[in-house]
Amino acid sequence: MKRTALLTLGLLLACATIATAGDSKKKKEDTKEGYVFTELKRLPTTSVKSQDRAGTCWSWSTISFLESEIMRLGKDSVSLSPMYIVWNTYDEKANKYVRMHGCMNFGQGGASADVTWAIKNYGIVPLETYKGLNYGEKVHAHGELDGILKAYVDVIVKNPNRKISTAWKQGYDAILDAYLGEKPEKFTFRGKEYTPMSFYKEATGLNMDDYVSLTSFTHHPFYTQFAVEVPDNWIGEMSYNLPLDELMDVLDKAIDNGYTFSWGSDVSETGFLRDGIAIIPDIENVETKDAEIAKWVKMNKTDKQAKLAEKPVVQKQITQEMRQEAFDNYETTDDHGMHVVGKAVDQNGNKYFIVKNSWGDYNKYHGYLYASYPFVAYKTTSVMIHKDALPQALKDKLGIK
Repeated sequence: MKRTALLTLGLLLACATIATAGDSKKKKEDTKEGYVFTELKRLPTTSVKSQDRAGTCWSWSTISFLESEIMRLGKDSVSLSPMYIVWNTYDEKANKYVRMHGCMNFGQGGASADVTWAIKNYGIVPLETYKGLNYGEKVHAHGELDGILKAYVDVIVKNPNRKISTAWKQGYDAILDAYLGEKPEKFTFRGKEYTPMSFYKEATGLNMDDYVSLTSFTHHPFYTQFAVEVPDNWIGEMSYNLPLDELMDVLDKAIDNGYTFSWGSDVSETGFLRDGIAIIPDIENVETKDAEIAKWVKMNKTDKQAKLAEKPVVQKQITQEMRQEAFDNYETTDDHGMHVVGKAVDQNGNKYFIVKNSWGDYNKYHGYLYASYPFVAYKTTSVMIHKDALPQALKDKLGIK
């Protein structure tokens, strides 16, 4: 009996020890920091889409921005067709490439102005009307299409007949039709018949003249317009040049006032993490025992990103000079277009913009990411926004009506 009691007591103590250890382990797991975001404001937008294997982020992001604009203007929500825009801009890009004797960038890239130009000239259609998948694929994959288009226009530029024929453009457009599908001349949407232009003018409430591009660089005078010198700005989009602190203030207050914006940015930084965080870490001031600068330098990019994902770190204070130097040294390039729809803070009070991406439901934030204010200040090439998001005094200074 006594032996049994002692055995029972031993078992109880062992169970208690195991339980305590389990609770400690659970508590340790529960207190693992990571990033904890409190959203301050998130504005309405349509569902996350995927550009898949096509370098057409500029179209998807700007279309997403305009979809939010339609809702902001009190119209019914609708998903628009990015590939309708792609057909029209690829068509115009070929015209310009041939006229420039091939001396311009000809590829998948573009800018927000491509979208507003295409809508202004050719209207727009709903996504369900024109999906741009006419080549045996379930997802967008433009490698073959882009290779064929480039080879085609290069032959025209070489001018083998010593006179450019009248047929070349018909052949080029036939390739676009074969891959993306012929553009609809008329269609029915929600019980009403439209043309692409009447749909733009009657159903969306949009006016392409209401949208402006903003940037911030010192190699042009502030408060003037210039075409940002990036290869994908083939259309020559003009941007208003603001001091960095003023640009960031405009973007911050725009969200407060209900305006989203299309965002062009570099995403090659180590701090652009695939799990939905974009930061500019100040490595020399990161106060963790195992992140000394010597160890950091030896890490590969994957290990660095894993380290940065553990918890919020000290970020660099971005200056106008830092931003300019990165652009001049090709450290900031025009990589990717996204759509900014809100703002948030992490557990340390650091501010972030909430960004809708076009890579599908690919991370724990289901296709969204949080880009810190330092990241946006450092890596933005340009943004497109409704002109009324700008303070009246700034609009007057820029001559915007």
